[in-house]
Amino acid sequence: MIFIVDYAAGNLTSVKRALDSLGVASTISPDPDLIRRAERIIFPGVGHAGASMRVLKERDLDQALVEAYAAGTPILGICVGCQVSLGHSDEGDTKCLDIIPGNCPRFTIDDPRLKIPHMGWNEVRVRKPHPLLKDVEEGAEFYFVHSYYPKPADPDCVYAETEYGTVFASAIGRRNLFATQFHPEKSGRIGLRLLANFVTWDGNPC
Repeated sequence: MIFIVDYAAGNLTSVKRALDSLGVASTISPDPDLIRRAERIIFPGVGHAGASMRVLKERDLDQALVEAYAAGTPILGICVGCQVSLGHSDEGDTKCLDIIPGNCPRFTIDDPRLKIPHMGWNEVRVRKPHPLLKDVEEGAEFYFVHSYYPKPADPDCVYAETEYGTVFASAIGRRNLFATQFHPEKSGRIGLRLLANFVTWDGNPC
């Protein structure tokens, strides 16, 4: 059973539907005790970093996620779930979970052809191997919707990059947490491949 963290963010049901299509049991839960006891956690979301952190704190989910990470539970963060896994977001000057030290700045792009938010399909270039990126072929494209992007303090936490006016980290990780700025649940076959990899991941990044 995979627990999908319910913190009033968007896109939770899309993640569940993707897991259903893989034949993987999952449940959407706002219960911090269930999250603490979970064997595997997906932390997705679409929305504002500040509002997301407020709900996480109100529901005690912030501490539950930090404890699950410390316990070695495999965790997959998606979009806002990726961003608030870092220490800070410039969106609302928000203090985040700090599982991966770093910040989320907003895109500043001079090219008038490139709109913010960054929305649509874009190439994800694997920078170094990770079990969740197994069988993600060179040139693979995933679906993005975001105005802010993750910027870990330690470059070694960056597993994949994407270019949109600037080169930014599109997949990051540390120990048993892996997080993507893109949406695997909206990325067709290749996104399902990544989710299937998560289902069997033991939390070891090697």
